[in-house]
Amino acid sequence: MKKDFDGWNEAKKNLQENTHYPLFKERDVWWCRLGVNLGDEEDGKGEFFNRPVLVLRKFNKRVFIGVPLSSKIKDNNYFYFTFAFQRRKQSVILPQIRLMDSRRLSDKMGSVSKEEFLIIKEKVKNLIF
Repeated sequence: MKKDFDGWNEAKKNLQENTHYPLFKERDVWWCRLGVNLGDEEDGKGEFFNRPVLVLRKFNKRVFIGVPLSSKIKDNNYFYFTFAFQRRKQSVILPQIRLMDSRRLSDKMGSVSKEEFLIIKEKVKNLIF
């Protein structure tokens, strides 16, 4: 599949000029403009290069650590954690955790339960350490 780096570059320029920082918090799931990335880094999809992202840690109104979600279920895989979100199974793609600018956030989808969030945080800790 050919990646649309030029299209993403134009969209990214618009994001850079945006002065609106959405109100978000830890445990939120948002559509996030991840864009087009290199190699196996997770890409956004569609016209807006979006993908659902779980907010793991909010540092301030501008910056957070997030992890992309996928509807592709990979059970029994150390790098993924599957959970139910809005009556659908989702997988957290643990190795794709990264720092993000909150201007990438476009639409809030909902929030993960406190119980699921604690499990996901523990999985991230185990992956990194």
